[in-house]
Amino acid sequence: MPDLKLLEAAPEAYWKRLREEQFLLPDWRAYMNNGSLGVAPRPVVAAVEEYLERGAGMMGSEYPRWGYELMESHRKEAAGYLGCSFENLAITHNATEAMGMVAQGLDLVSGDEILMTDQEHTGGKGAWLLREARHGLRVRTVEIPLPPRDSGQLVDRLIGAIGPRTRVLSFSGILTTTGLVMPVREICRAARAKGVMTVVDGAHMHGQIPFRIDELECDFLAGSPHKWLFAPPGCGLLYIRDEMLDRLWPTITTEAWTNRGLKAARFMQVGTNSRAVLEGMGAGIRFAQAIGAERVFGRIHELARRARKLAAGIPELELLTPEDDRLYGGLVAFRMPKPLFEAFAKKAAAEKMWVYGSPLMRIATHVHTRPQDVERFFELIRASRVG
Repeated sequence: MPDLKLLEAAPEAYWKRLREEQFLLPDWRAYMNNGSLGVAPRPVVAAVEEYLERGAGMMGSEYPRWGYELMESHRKEAAGYLGCSFENLAITHNATEAMGMVAQGLDLVSGDEILMTDQEHTGGKGAWLLREARHGLRVRTVEIPLPPRDSGQLVDRLIGAIGPRTRVLSFSGILTTTGLVMPVREICRAARAKGVMTVVDGAHMHGQIPFRIDELECDFLAGSPHKWLFAPPGCGLLYIRDEMLDRLWPTITTEAWTNRGLKAARFMQVGTNSRAVLEGMGAGIRFAQAIGAERVFGRIHELARRARKLAAGIPELELLTPEDDRLYGGLVAFRMPKPLFEAFAKKAAAEKMWVYGSPLMRIATHVHTRPQDVERFFELIRASRVG
């Protein structure tokens, strides 16, 4: 890793060296879509490759897998970074799976209501819609103002929508569509006061903004380290608050599913999976720690503020990201007319710039993103104007 003294003396030189030395991205690639899938740095790729080789040679004394094992060292490392007890943390494959485990595992009956925002990822709402179709639950959505006036408006909008049959409030900690950072703790605290369980889709949270799970006061939180936390695809996390450990039924089971003493580990007894991916997850956490969560946030937030300022200067773009930079991290969103998007997408593809594929455009910056990538992104939009 570049010396952090370089970051103090010459920040751009530090981030330039970090990209060149620690990532496999070629110079010609501008990757602007971390919101869908992040980029694994070299130490993560090396950790996966090394463990695959060790496993193939049966070099260790353990089976080179997870799915029956408790993976305590991996869970402790992740819990230390995320700010919770490892006993409340289960390993999954992604946030979608974790959200499904909660939705399918809770005892809910016909007529019970699930409240969610109108901006949820399909992976966060699909399992609730399945319960609605199969078991007669009612799913009701709350419209989120884009952009919102302030965080208080978001709390009032969600908590004010809770009704007498509301049992669960399911919402994203950071909205996948716009990058809006929700006031998670305030929402969860107010929901609990009304006797409503909270399920947080945290796929965009860890690695993008600093936080501690044990300070959020949520009942469940699902995570996808492959977006912002440098992990390879195929690893996810599920946090379960103490009081909820015995209220959630496992949905995939092996022999250990009845052992409540395992706590959250009871929900990761799912059969044989590749442990090499989890070695990569640990390497991704250590990579983030070597830079520092606050430094990572500072860099991606600086680039995001620059992106929002540039977007505001193009009249054809409808900004969805609030002006208040406390309400977003490294992801900025805006709508663009379809003809403008189509012309821009062609130019971006020709220049090997990987962008989000929709007129509802997201630009997601990370530590490997260069300032010139952000500048060029908006130059291509201006050059794509019709008429």
